[in-house]
Amino acid sequence: MKLPSKNQWRHFFKILSKRERIAFFIFLFLFLFSGIFLSVCCYFEHTKIVPAEEGIFTEGVIVSPVPIYINPIYASNDIDRDLVELIFSGLMKYDGQGQIIPDLAKNYESKEDGKVYEFYLKENLFWQDGSPFTADDVIFTIETIKNPDYKSPFRANWLGVELEKINDLGVRFRLKNPYFPFLENTILKIIPKHIWQDVTPQNFLLRNTLSPENLNLVGSGPYKLEGLKKNGKGDIESLTLVQNPNYFGNKPNLQKINFLFFEKEEELIEAAQKNEIQGLSLNSPENLNKLNQNWITYELSLPRYFVVFFNPDKSKILTEEGVRQALNYGVNKKEIIEKAKISGEVVDSPILPEIYGFQPPTSQYEFNQEKAVELLEKAGFVKDETGQRVKIVKKDPAFQFKSALQMGSKGTEVEKLQECLKKFPEIYPEGEVTGNFGEKTKKAVINFQKQYVEGSEGTGLVGSKTRAELNEMCFPSVEEKLQLKFSLVTVDQPLLAEVASLLKTQWKAIGVEIEIISVPTSPTSQLEKDFIKPREYDALLVGEVLGLIPDPFPFWHSSQKKDPGLNLADYENKDVDTLLEEARRSLSEAERKEKLERFQNLLIDDAPAVFLYTQNYLYLISKEINGFDVKRISDLSQRFSEIEEWYIKTKRVWQWK
Repeated sequence: MKLPSKNQWRHFFKILSKRERIAFFIFLFLFLFSGIFLSVCCYFEHTKIVPAEEGIFTEGVIVSPVPIYINPIYASNDIDRDLVELIFSGLMKYDGQGQIIPDLAKNYESKEDGKVYEFYLKENLFWQDGSPFTADDVIFTIETIKNPDYKSPFRANWLGVELEKINDLGVRFRLKNPYFPFLENTILKIIPKHIWQDVTPQNFLLRNTLSPENLNLVGSGPYKLEGLKKNGKGDIESLTLVQNPNYFGNKPNLQKINFLFFEKEEELIEAAQKNEIQGLSLNSPENLNKLNQNWITYELSLPRYFVVFFNPDKSKILTEEGVRQALNYGVNKKEIIEKAKISGEVVDSPILPEIYGFQPPTSQYEFNQEKAVELLEKAGFVKDETGQRVKIVKKDPAFQFKSALQMGSKGTEVEKLQECLKKFPEIYPEGEVTGNFGEKTKKAVINFQKQYVEGSEGTGLVGSKTRAELNEMCFPSVEEKLQLKFSLVTVDQPLLAEVASLLKTQWKAIGVEIEIISVPTSPTSQLEKDFIKPREYDALLVGEVLGLIPDPFPFWHSSQKKDPGLNLADYENKDVDTLLEEARRSLSEAERKEKLERFQNLLIDDAPAVFLYTQNYLYLISKEINGFDVKRISDLSQRFSEIEEWYIKTKRVWQWK
C-alpha cells in the first residue's frame, strides 16, 4: 500500500466535508489526550516520591563563648554532644523510639549469665579519611577513657570492664559482675586509633579544642566537619558539616548542616523570625508565642526530672529527717508547673514510674502546709519574737570532768581541775597548775565543796556531784540558735530561676527562709567546678537526665557520694545500697522491677531530696523540613538520631514491579 504524497496531504482537508473535518479533529484530540493521559498514568504508576539529596539545614543554638570539644571521651556539654552525634558512630545507637539498635555493630551476643558481651563489626567500615575501621579502634577508645590521665568524665562507666580483641571485626567485653544496663554503655561513639594513639594526655584535650588549628577531626558518622567561623572576639559563631562520603549507613539527604551560635535567646528568636534557621529549642516556653506559624513544635519524651538535692554535710538543719520531710510537704508541684508553664508532669520518685512502667511509691508527699508546720515544730523549730522559726540547740563543751579524782591522781583532768579552781582565788589562792593532785589541790577541792556542793562538808574527793558543779561553773554547755534558713544553688536560666522563686515563696509560707544563688550559664563549667564537684551547696536545684534503661545506682549509692560520683544529696542507706547492687546484677526484669520499687520507697521515706517535675524537650523545626520522626530520647543530642531521614525537597524515581 502506497502512502499519500506530501502534495496530496496538503489537499486532505479540501476533500473533507465540514462534518468530516470536525469529526477528524475530535478524534485527533481524543487520541492525543489519551496518549498523554496513558503516559502520565504510566509515569505515576512506575515511579515513587523519594527525598531528594539536596538542601541545607541550619540549627540555631544558645551557647556560651567557651571551648567546644568534639570528642566522645570528653563531650559533656549539649553542643559537644550534638556535634559528636553527627560526626561519630558507636557500636550501638538509639533509634527515634528510644530502642537500642546496632550501629557499627553487625550483631552482638551476651554470654556467661551477662558477664561477657561479644560484638562483631559490619564489614567494610571506613573512617572519614578512608582508613579501615577495626576492633582496635573500639579497644583504644575505651582504654583511653579508662586511663585516669585523660580525665574523661565517662571513666566510671567502664571501670571493671576488661576488653579482648577477638579479631579485626570482633571485640569481647568482660564484666566482673552481671550488669543489665551495660548495653547502654555501648552507644559510646568511637574515635580513630590511628589519629590519637601518639597524642599524650597533656595534649589530648588541647587537640580537641575546636579551633581553625584543630580541624583534623576524623569520625565515622553521617557528617564531617567542613569549617568554622569566628567573630571579632575570637568566639565561634558558626560551623558547617557536610556529608561523609565514606558513611556506612544510609546516605543522608541533607547536603549540609550549619550551626549558628547565639549568646542570648532573644537573638535566637530574631534569627528564627527572619528564617535564618530551621531548627531550635527554647529555654523559656513563653517565647513560643513569638514565633510564627511556619514552625512545628515536637514534644520529645525525655527520662529527665528536676529535683532539689539536700546536702546535710553543708547545712545542719538539713541533717534532720523531719525538716526534709516538711520541705517536701511544703512544695506545691502543680502550682510550679502551671505558673512556670512547664511542659511536663509532677514527679514523686527518682525512677519515673510513668516512663519505666514501675508502681508508684507507696508513700508520697502531697502538698500539705499544716503537716509541714507540724513536722517543723516537732523537730524543735518554733517561731521566735521576730516570727522566724528557730531551734535552740545545746552544744556540749569541748571538755567535761568524767573521772573520780583524789590525792595522787595525775594527768589532763587534774590540770583542768586546777585551772578551774584557779578561777576562784579565795578557794585556791596558790593557783598552781601542775597536773599532780596534792595537798594544795585537795584543800582547794574541800573549800569548793563546802561553798558550792549542796550538802557536802568537804571530802577532797572529786565525785559525781562535785564534777557536775565543776562542769557547770567552768565548762558550761552553750546554747546555739539555729535558724530555719539555707541557700539554694541553681543555674541562672529563666525557667529554673522562676522555679527557684516559686520554691522560695512556698517554703516561706511554712516559715523556711532560703537564699537563692544563681550561677551564670557562662562559663557553663562554673556550676560543676565551683559547686557540684566540691559539693559546696546547702541545696541544689538541677535537672537529672537518666538513661532509657533505669539504673539509679550512680545517683543514690553511697559509693557515689564524692566526685566524680553523682550522689548529689550525700545520701547513704545500707539497705538502699544492697537493693541497687542486686538490681544491677539481676538479669530478670521482674526481679529488677521489684528491687527498684523497694528502693524508691526507702529513699522517699528518708527524703534526701524534693522531686519536682519531668520536662519534655520542646524542639522546633521549620515546616519545610520533613522526615523528623523522633519520639523518645535520653539525651538532647539524640534528636539527630535519624538525621539521615530528614529532607527538604522530593523527587520521583522509577520503580519496576
